[in-house]
Amino acid sequence: MAAVRISEQLKRLVPQLRFEPTPKRLRARLGDELVLDSRRAIVLWEPQGWLPVHAVPADDVVASLEPNPPDAALTPPHTADGDPLAVRVGGILVPGAAFRLADPDLEGYIAFDTDAFQWFEEDEPIIGHPRDPFSRIDMRASSQHVRVLLDGVVLAESTRPVILFEGQLPPRAYLQPEDVHWDLLAPVDLVTICPYKGHAQYWAAPGLGDGRPVAWSYGPEFPEMAQIHGLIAFFNERTDIEVDGVATKRPTTAWA
Repeated sequence: MAAVRISEQLKRLVPQLRFEPTPKRLRARLGDELVLDSRRAIVLWEPQGWLPVHAVPADDVVASLEPNPPDAALTPPHTADGDPLAVRVGGILVPGAAFRLADPDLEGYIAFDTDAFQWFEEDEPIIGHPRDPFSRIDMRASSQHVRVLLDGVVLAESTRPVILFEGQLPPRAYLQPEDVHWDLLAPVDLVTICPYKGHAQYWAAPGLGDGRPVAWSYGPEFPEMAQIHGLIAFFNERTDIEVDGVATKRPTTAWA
């Protein structure tokens, strides 16, 4: 039998429902109202889906689950078999925020929309989608000579990057602010959430490239990410990055 590269298996879009139990106590709130409290939660991937959600047994749901209004839009649409539900908590109805799974191996489990509620693992708040229990992040200080160019213009240059390695994503070089040509960049009105690194702010390079953001930085939300706090990373997909004088190929990812 031929050898199998593990990363090729992990990054496939699998046409089936997948799950993994989590040992963490999981709670969700809407304002001051408790939605669920579970020690039997699972991390769930729907068929052909990249990002996971949480699901818990119906017995662990404190809020009321009701039939979903027929005109309520589901964003994104579910790809597993089951029934969308509305969640009523504290007198507020949240359409489409829950999904009753039809899979016999997950009978009685209800999946929940990540963005509809505030989430807690044990007593700590979490943001963004559930963390993948099979993914990790490594950060390593480096002396590689990194140059970032766009349309032939140098946006940043550094010999003291911190290289971040995260799952199937390309390595990202995080640079000291002093190594960035700020006169070529402008902040944009965009903030994104990463469950591992926190909230990110972005910059574009006016007059260069296609106008989309090219760089970002994370704040000090997560102490375990302190090595990159305040540093600046550039999209490998949208800029031309040279490492020790060698041009790297722009990778094809969701951010290309």
